[in-house]
Amino acid sequence: MNGKRKLFVFLLDALCASDVEFIRTLPHMGRVIREGALIEHVEPIYPSFTYPCHCAIITGNTVKGHGIPHNEKLEVENNHAPWYNQRSDIKCDTIFDYARRAGMKTCSLSWPVSGGADIDYNMPMIVPMWYKGYDPLQYLTGNATQELLDRYFWKYGRYIKGDDRSLDLFTMALAPDIIRDYGQPDLMYVKMCDLDSKRHNYGVHGPQMEEQLRKHDEEFAVLEESIRRYGDFENTNFVILGDHGHQDIKHYLNMNLLLKQKGLIRVNEKNELVDYDAYCFSTCMSGWIKLKDPDDKAMYQKVYDLLLELRDDPEFPIGVVMTKEEALDGYGLTGPFDFVIEGYEEAPTEFEATLNGEELFEFHMEPGRYFSVASHGHLPERDETTTFFACGPSVRKGAVIPRTKMINEAPTMAAMVGLNMDRCEGHVLNEILADC
Repeated sequence: MNGKRKLFVFLLDALCASDVEFIRTLPHMGRVIREGALIEHVEPIYPSFTYPCHCAIITGNTVKGHGIPHNEKLEVENNHAPWYNQRSDIKCDTIFDYARRAGMKTCSLSWPVSGGADIDYNMPMIVPMWYKGYDPLQYLTGNATQELLDRYFWKYGRYIKGDDRSLDLFTMALAPDIIRDYGQPDLMYVKMCDLDSKRHNYGVHGPQMEEQLRKHDEEFAVLEESIRRYGDFENTNFVILGDHGHQDIKHYLNMNLLLKQKGLIRVNEKNELVDYDAYCFSTCMSGWIKLKDPDDKAMYQKVYDLLLELRDDPEFPIGVVMTKEEALDGYGLTGPFDFVIEGYEEAPTEFEATLNGEELFEFHMEPGRYFSVASHGHLPERDETTTFFACGPSVRKGAVIPRTKMINEAPTMAAMVGLNMDRCEGHVLNEILADC
């Protein structure tokens, strides 16, 4: 190894372990597997939700360590609660902080929870999902690197405007220009969204997934060639990974409607929330039950007994009931809940959390709400898991790890460029490193 090692990370939202065999056949991402190392199954943190997992990938911590339990800052009966989007929301160091202290140049494109981060070239994922207007700059200003906005937004901002906006097109316009115009950063993280959207819309498997993976392969080829032309290809460690898997939805359960029927949620004649004893937040494939007064021991026991009764009733697709203490001890999960529920592994259940509708098991679409035929948020050990593969001067060619936890990715990627993330829950996977 003749020069300073660099790290290029290409994250595909919802990349599944089952995608690996197809990716092996692709010319560009397949090269990374063929010439490098593979972790076949990566267990996400709990919940296997986009923002918590992205924070785990850059911190090496579960929710108890990094502090981001959900995409949204959950509020009772508020479907448009603000999302976690500021770097200051994360309560620990990230790999970018370690790199900055080591004097490295850093870049992050379309990464969640990175608004205002101390990253040299930062374009965060911060425009709200629901926004279809023509002024996305209002969300980026003050949160993205101003020099990038001044230099590129005038010609590429059109990609994130209007009904057909595409964050992936915007990201792919920026990334090669940054490499060319500024030189390759020492650490560069690029996140792509469209595979996740396809799986939500069409299911875990199918021809749409292979077509989308081919598109991501062509995008990776552009970035790879940009580094070959304008960077230091020979000294770059390439990492391709996902943030969570997906499950095809077999059942829907409107948990708040059930709680309303049990008298634990009270509404007015307009079906608007008046008061509650217990309320459900959705993490798609799991549900969080929040008590208004967790110190009310009688109500706590009443709700706990109800959940256990539902778990044991074959009519209800609930296979798991955990207390908040069990969630913390087992998965490092903490958040605004007192209980966690989930479906059976063989019958994945989406927990809807609206006050509308009349049928517990019928899914009621609402204007502006996201509808899925597959989703995530399930227990980390359940399939589909995600995956990780890498090649480069710090990677041991041909190494395979059957299974590991997501919190081990950050310290391992840090080690590829000589950084020591010694204050996180994860550990370095020396088995895939060439010089360890």
